[in-house]
Amino acid sequence: MPCSFEHSVTCLLSLSGYPCQCLCLAFPQERIIEESVVAHAAMNPCQLFASLVMSMCCHILSTTAWSVNNFLMTGPKAYLTYTSSVQAGAQSGIEECKHQFTWDRWNCPESALQLSTHNGLRSATRETAFVHAISAAGVMYTLTKNCSMGDFDNCGCDDSKIGKMGGRGWVWGGCSDNVDFGERIAKKFVDALENGHDSRAAVNLHNNEAGRLAVKATLKRTCKCHGVSGSCSIQTCWMQLADFRDIGNYLKIKHDQAQKLEMDKIRMRAGNSADNRGAIADTFSTVARTELIYMEDSPDYCVKNLSLGQHGTEGRECLQSGKNLSQWEKRSCRRLCHECGMKVEERRIETVSSCNCKFHWCCTVKCETCTQTVTKYFCAKRHKKRRPHNSRRRQHARNR
Repeated sequence: MPCSFEHSVTCLLSLSGYPCQCLCLAFPQERIIEESVVAHAAMNPCQLFASLVMSMCCHILSTTAWSVNNFLMTGPKAYLTYTSSVQAGAQSGIEECKHQFTWDRWNCPESALQLSTHNGLRSATRETAFVHAISAAGVMYTLTKNCSMGDFDNCGCDDSKIGKMGGRGWVWGGCSDNVDFGERIAKKFVDALENGHDSRAAVNLHNNEAGRLAVKATLKRTCKCHGVSGSCSIQTCWMQLADFRDIGNYLKIKHDQAQKLEMDKIRMRAGNSADNRGAIADTFSTVARTELIYMEDSPDYCVKNLSLGQHGTEGRECLQSGKNLSQWEKRSCRRLCHECGMKVEERRIETVSSCNCKFHWCCTVKCETCTQTVTKYFCAKRHKKRRPHNSRRRQHARNR
């Protein structure tokens, strides 16, 4: 459905398994108005990712009214240059979410991307908090990295501290990653997806910011030595983005330590918007901006519930042995299977791969095909033991 703004607009297409929904960012002249229209206000865990991976939707649903050409022809050119970075950042967030929750009962399932929410309801669980944070971090991270690499004409290294003393024996120099730029542009794109004014919207925006602050919190100082004969009498240092895996690990800890908000229900039920805003403000005043927050307890992810996009843990793989396993991985069978009332089933699986590859002059590589049998472990339902026929007959006699 076309968007009706007097200003020029950029239509971001959301990947949902349903016809593309239209998200509009209005740009009056040089300034962005942080205003968005989303056809469905509801947002399940991981749907934030779906809204960001817009080019994928454009390729898949090419018959929709808002085609790739519509998308590229609208909006100011200066901000259209960022869309590929936003897409890549959202994708990196998806991949990191899947990595962090590989051995958890909730494992950031792709099915959540294709769900439509029901009756305008939105969840605000720990998992939703992580999804918002990691997606916001992914978009900011990619924008910052691309900026430092010179991919954008209007952005480069952060040189605000160059030449200043940073500490004993070192000065600021080099090319510091421009996290302020990445934060500013990421906020324009990601926060625009949240157009509500209720407590859930406030929670989502808070978690978005916590994700962006995680990028800053994990920055590392990198230095280069200077001096006669490598004496390193003075160092030049700059701030560099950490690996995105480090940011994912940081936010996973924040997820585990997430705080549950208890809103003042009496003030919230009063129906007065001023009371609502006051209750939200009072609640948020006690929470640090770096912490993840949620409002609702998570459902039982052991159990399949397709209406909520939950597939349960039946059929999930777990680890029982292997080299260099973490404690979390070693306990995956207990967590996914035993604690969910299931048994661990051992399966022998044949894998086919290339092996014994040799280079032949000139210029081909020829490999043999090797088959290997590996043992894997999966969660399976416990089958109720059938009682022997004679015992059933004795039980029937006693009942008579």
